[in-house]
Amino acid sequence: MPASRLDLLDPSEVARLGGIEIIAQEVVEGFLTGLHRSPFRGFSVEFTEHRAYQPGDELRYLDWKILARADRLFIKQFEEETNLRAMILLDASRSMAWSGSPLRITKRAYADRLVAALALILLRQRDATGLVTFDEVVRQVIPARVKSGQWTRIVRGLLDTPDGRGTAADVALQQVTSLVSRRGLVVLVSDLLFDRDLALTALRYLRHRGHQIIVLHIMDPAEVELAGPPEVRFRDSESNASVVVRPRELAGAYAQTVAREVAAWRTACRRHGIVYHTVRTDLPFGLALRLLA
Repeated sequence: MPASRLDLLDPSEVARLGGIEIIAQEVVEGFLTGLHRSPFRGFSVEFTEHRAYQPGDELRYLDWKILARADRLFIKQFEEETNLRAMILLDASRSMAWSGSPLRITKRAYADRLVAALALILLRQRDATGLVTFDEVVRQVIPARVKSGQWTRIVRGLLDTPDGRGTAADVALQQVTSLVSRRGLVVLVSDLLFDRDLALTALRYLRHRGHQIIVLHIMDPAEVELAGPPEVRFRDSESNASVVVRPRELAGAYAQTVAREVAAWRTACRRHGIVYHTVRTDLPFGLALRLLA
């Protein structure tokens, strides 16, 4: 496989190549090369005022009506040279710092790299992009910007957010409403191990405000299918509650429960016009990004 298509390699193999910045840049290069176009489409920019034309300005921004009326060259200026405002919400709770196998990266490590790649794509096409990280409280808030250095700030926000304890997704979503005043894109990246009704109430409010909502449900393959030795103790990483089970006896019921939970999230999201995708941590980053195309 060509080195430029690191986006299609196993995530654990890619994660060994370097830090978040290096991985995200390589993933995006391969992803965009393979796609041949940008997968994200934003909203039109908003006009604010005119300024006098200067040599080198793009002619497509000339106001031809003023030229015809006053025989003078003026350029239309916009509120920001951006297509849309995107806020990415990352769940940093303790359950995200889990992997079902030492051969796979944790859900949090996978999500960090996916978020960094998504932010880089958005910023490269001049979309103002921000980040909110949260566990039981909001940890990092990086307002949506498109200026130079924004991607570095987003990556630094990922690196500076430690693994937390519980999850308060509804609190983080409510805070986003004050950060995104204009209609835009909101991407929630989480394992969704929290109160579904509270989170959906906040998501529905954002949708009602005109935002496009995408939910990326991050799952480790070991969460999808129950397996292990004849008898094993499972411990909740957030509450420390534990239970001893026999995986072979419960595998069928467990698979049905997981399928029912995923179906409930998918149905609830679609009912309210919210895009929902399950993303397993063994899925190459480039294929995960294609889900958003």
